[in-house]
Amino acid sequence: MNTNNIKRYAPKARTAFIAAMTKRAALFGIREPSMGIEPLEQKGDLALIGDRPFPASIIRPRAALVKKIEQIGFTQAMEQAAYSWFNRLCAIRYMELKGYLDHGRRVLSHPDQPGSFQILDDCLDIDLEGLDKQRIAELKLDGTKDEELYRELLLAQCHALHQAMPFLFEAVDDATELLLPDNLTKTDSLIRELISAIPDEDWHDVEIIGWLYQFYISEKKEQVIGKVVKSEDIPAATQLFTPNWIVQYLVQNSVGRQWLQTYPDSPLKGKMPYYIEPAEQTSEVQAQLAEITPESIDPLTIKVLDPACGSGHILVEAYKVLKEIYTERGHRSRDIPQLILENNLFGLDIDDRAGQLAGFALMMLAREDDRRIFGREIKLNVLSLQETSFIDLNKLWKALNLNGDWSAGQTGNLLETPQKDFATYGDARYLMFTRILASFEKAKTFGSLIEITAEYEEPLAELLSTLHELKVSKDPAQKEAALNLIPYVQQAWLLAQRFDAVVANPPYLASKGMGFELKEFIAKNYPTSKSDLFAAFIEPEFNT
Repeated sequence: MNTNNIKRYAPKARTAFIAAMTKRAALFGIREPSMGIEPLEQKGDLALIGDRPFPASIIRPRAALVKKIEQIGFTQAMEQAAYSWFNRLCAIRYMELKGYLDHGRRVLSHPDQPGSFQILDDCLDIDLEGLDKQRIAELKLDGTKDEELYRELLLAQCHALHQAMPFLFEAVDDATELLLPDNLTKTDSLIRELISAIPDEDWHDVEIIGWLYQFYISEKKEQVIGKVVKSEDIPAATQLFTPNWIVQYLVQNSVGRQWLQTYPDSPLKGKMPYYIEPAEQTSEVQAQLAEITPESIDPLTIKVLDPACGSGHILVEAYKVLKEIYTERGHRSRDIPQLILENNLFGLDIDDRAGQLAGFALMMLAREDDRRIFGREIKLNVLSLQETSFIDLNKLWKALNLNGDWSAGQTGNLLETPQKDFATYGDARYLMFTRILASFEKAKTFGSLIEITAEYEEPLAELLSTLHELKVSKDPAQKEAALNLIPYVQQAWLLAQRFDAVVANPPYLASKGMGFELKEFIAKNYPTSKSDLFAAFIEPEFNT
């Protein structure tokens, strides 16, 4: 892949997206702290900000945006929103070129008419869940409201992708949606620049997602590298896209090696170009290896973790190796993608946007193998670690009502002072989770270095299952509490597990003190050019 186009485009895109988010926020009276936040007044079905009227529907997402700014600051909130929209548009671009959108039309471009939008031309024939067809018809027939019409269609597409990829396409009316810029159909819009800057052929491989991630934050990395790095800048300071040959080497000699130790005659060996045959061992060592090598392996039980997964490159390669293993064992090809995503692959990162891209990359591989994957409810185990600074567990636990102490609908507003203190009430699950949550106060700094002991795996799995049941509860307070707690329970459960293979890129290994040994090992087995290239990945500046 020629990355020059991406390298030129992505850094400029970051600046443009942040500026667009900032301008859009100002429209709703939200500016830098020194300029303050304009008050909002609701009058009937209108929301008044100064003398500017808006639909009352903006009240909730605007309040969510204000809350986020209070928590992480204006600059960080705009940067996060910019990255989210950048990721979403890149995801849709990849899917439209691969033909993965159910309606079969392009959303950001037109296959035959450069500068046009196919979804805009064919809007009367588009069927997207939640799309108001009558309103679409009215806007189309008006003939002068293409901008408003296109915005409706784009948001409808994002909503339609929510079920398959909620980690990337959040629910309707979220704060990020409020910041989608205006003038999307204009010649100088963010969408037009994305389409013109990166040729269609560069989108052929999902590897482009990693390159976009690297170059998007490259300027931020240059700004912070070599300085005392703030917690929110660690992803930029430590990110590095690991070349494909190194990723293949790491995966094939961990996941692949484990399989070949039990099945030395497996055809998998011939499909792993970077696999290295084990060195001759003494009879004593051979006996020890035979003792710890299982006689058989069920592919469902192989657990692979990338504890600093970034945009998911290592997980993507692990998927390919595991797919060969499942195929060898006779599993139906249409079943394999979901089996791998739910049972085998686990990823963690401190960067929310990187976690989005890693999840997306895996879903695209799965879609390539199973065209119906978007219609299935996939429990993806790729997470960005979340901090607990703003969680009041006592209030959320009350709303969960796990012990049935309140009647349905009577749990009250989550902001009210709870009537019971569960710490003194003695709820064992509450006491357990209180201790666990304390570990995540600085999750964005320490990442997967946080340790959750294995004794918690089973009770956390049970609690997670209960929360997934409650997230569809008819009681709104119970449902909201479950949705708020699921990310924390899931990340604790993931960290409490034990894995068959932990595969990380060289900077992470170097931070664990393994960089020198791995460098020396590769230097003995690969040409000088590759060992020299590898050395760049374990320089001290990347040791976080």
